[in-house]
Amino acid sequence: MLKKMRGFTLIELLIVVAIIGILAALLIPNALAAIQKAKQKTAMKEIMTMSTGAMDYITDHGDWTNVTQNGAITQGTGVSVAIAPFYIKACPINDPWNTAYQCGVGDATNINSYLTGTAATDVGNDDFLFASYGRNGEVGSLTYDPQNPENSRYNVGGMSDFDNDLVAWSGNWVIGPATALVQNASGS
Repeated sequence: MLKKMRGFTLIELLIVVAIIGILAALLIPNALAAIQKAKQKTAMKEIMTMSTGAMDYITDHGDWTNVTQNGAITQGTGVSVAIAPFYIKACPINDPWNTAYQCGVGDATNINSYLTGTAATDVGNDDFLFASYGRNGEVGSLTYDPQNPENSRYNVGGMSDFDNDLVAWSGNWVIGPATALVQNASGS
């Protein structure tokens, strides 16, 4: 006796495809945001690694007298030669979005080209700055305000927030994502 072979109906297949489509529409934006957040954290880590190497260089040499750097970090010149391989194993050249990291060392002109809110008297010969232009690779709209430094922090709420710059001045974040305050169990 032959059994009747039964397959899926067109309606059943359409329902499965619709469910998969809805799940993809919900999950893909979150996955893309997670990828950008990972790139942002990687850039922040690399900037802090370069800052640590620069601080070690300053400890040994006192200032940036023998180093010239204002602009994109390139292999074999300026800061990359000064800090690598002695202070850090390798100096990163490009951020995770494949745009060159920016650096200024030694004088107010080099620092002020990135931090327009700083006065020349605020910058010493031992200061340095490392920056990433973010996902879009362009200078962001945020500027550092020494009177209100919290104004140069931003919340990451959408994909466009990954276009904002990341800037560390002498090892301290001056432009970057804000962090949420951690509250204890009592809520204070």
